[in-house]
Amino acid sequence: MYHITNTLSQKGFQAMFFSIDSANGVPIYEQLIRQVKLAVADGVLSGGQMVPSVRHLANELAINPNTIQRAYQQLQADRVLEVVRGRGLAVRRDALDRCTKARNTLVANALERLLADALAGGMSAGELRTLFEQELQRQSQ
Repeated sequence: MYHITNTLSQKGFQAMFFSIDSANGVPIYEQLIRQVKLAVADGVLSGGQMVPSVRHLANELAINPNTIQRAYQQLQADRVLEVVRGRGLAVRRDALDRCTKARNTLVANALERLLADALAGGMSAGELRTLFEQELQRQSQ
């Protein structure tokens, strides 16, 4: 199942999109954690900005509120989100560096797995460079 939601419908929230794929093998709460961290690293979410409530997001994504609560608790433990008394959860003002590092680590890990598979499959470094440059150019357009 694949969901995309725009949280703009709840008053006071910046547009933010979540894509959830329950068939990709990554737990849904981890997908939410990654997407919030990526949104902070990319500047879609900024320090002080409120995130959707558990109830609202559960309704929008049609997933269990406990899953969202678990993701939010981990994001608080990772010092990405903080409680704003009487209002809910907001992005910490000092979260950008941590989220940028998390994004870079995710990309580095994915690249490491991809390169290991490609090299084990018999591709040369030159073939990989060519493919990388072609794809980078295509995605940059």
